[in-house]
Amino acid sequence: MNIIILGAGRVGESVAESLVTERNDITVIDTNPDRLRALQERLDLRGVTGNGIQPSVLEAAGAPDADMLIACAPLDETNMVACKVAHDIFNVQTTIARVRSPEFQQDSPMMSRDGFAVDAVIAPEVSLTSYIRKLIEYPEALQVLEFSQGLVSLIAVRAISGGPMVRHVISELPQLVPDIAMRFVAIYRTDERGLDHQIICDGTTCIEPGDEVFVLAATRDIRRVLDTLRRRDAPVKRVMIAGGGRVGLRLARDIRAQCRVKIIEADAKRCEYLTTQVPADMLVLHGDSTDEDLLEDESVRDCDFFLALTSDDEDNIMACLLAKRMGAKRVLALINRRAYADLVQGTQIDIALSPAQTVIGELLAHVRRGDVEAVYSLRRGAAEALQTVARGDRKSTTP
Repeated sequence: MNIIILGAGRVGESVAESLVTERNDITVIDTNPDRLRALQERLDLRGVTGNGIQPSVLEAAGAPDADMLIACAPLDETNMVACKVAHDIFNVQTTIARVRSPEFQQDSPMMSRDGFAVDAVIAPEVSLTSYIRKLIEYPEALQVLEFSQGLVSLIAVRAISGGPMVRHVISELPQLVPDIAMRFVAIYRTDERGLDHQIICDGTTCIEPGDEVFVLAATRDIRRVLDTLRRRDAPVKRVMIAGGGRVGLRLARDIRAQCRVKIIEADAKRCEYLTTQVPADMLVLHGDSTDEDLLEDESVRDCDFFLALTSDDEDNIMACLLAKRMGAKRVLALINRRAYADLVQGTQIDIALSPAQTVIGELLAHVRRGDVEAVYSLRRGAAEALQTVARGDRKSTTP
């Protein structure tokens, strides 16, 4: 497939990296030639320098022969206009736009063919917020992914001694937990050198303490499935968010009804804005999330979930390590660099979340087309979970 990607920032780079590996012909447009040059040195793709809303630049990028445009530049208006130009002038079959503003939704008439001609809207902040909310709802889980309109879920959990299934083989499942239907999809185990390896899942596989286990079950049974692999954690009631950006603010609003939330923000002007956007009883603190004195004063030791959601990977890692050392029960770091995420996941940092990976799955569902309904990235891109439509009938489909 011939795909044009507008924007070589963090999201654009991750999208390009993912799609190149699937043998697509990728062209990336960006106004920064140095950024494009660095991308071309790493990946087998073509770079075009220029403004992606200009027809001449899109033509130079191969728009007349393109099957898809993925617009993920920093500005919403740039992405929407680029989709309009690609569709109206070059008849690009599929257009996808990264849109941050909640004013522009997928079902809005403005996104129709008569409007900005956007076939699919990708909203990273919305995806991230929804993802993190699931982790707050199920604090024992490392990942919670929903399929079939939320009826079925795939969960990842770290097995701990004491769970009914731990130190037992999978074939014993019907006897140990006879009233829950579940399927073990994958198991990752750390060896003596600290390296992760995927373990073959069959009836003879024994679940060991420390294993990262992926289990498929009905969503209504998620809580009980988690209880089979580790003891139940207390509900999350106190949350501290480092970083009051779009994701931090959206999350704070979403969970305010069930959690007491504190936000730490380094920018004074942003703090002033945040105070106008959150309830009066929500505390907004101006300060550095890596300041030990600040965390001590705000009783981070009593925090159920510490979330480092700034745009700086290093700050997020350091803030989480510090919060964990000071007594925070669970910590999550938002990390853009995949190498960093792989390095810290499973150490003192409970969850290393790559924001780009939450978007990649949505894009891949459009790229794969056909009967692929949804694609989810597992373990920061190490594996995938797909939801597909099985065609045929009892005579033509093999069970």
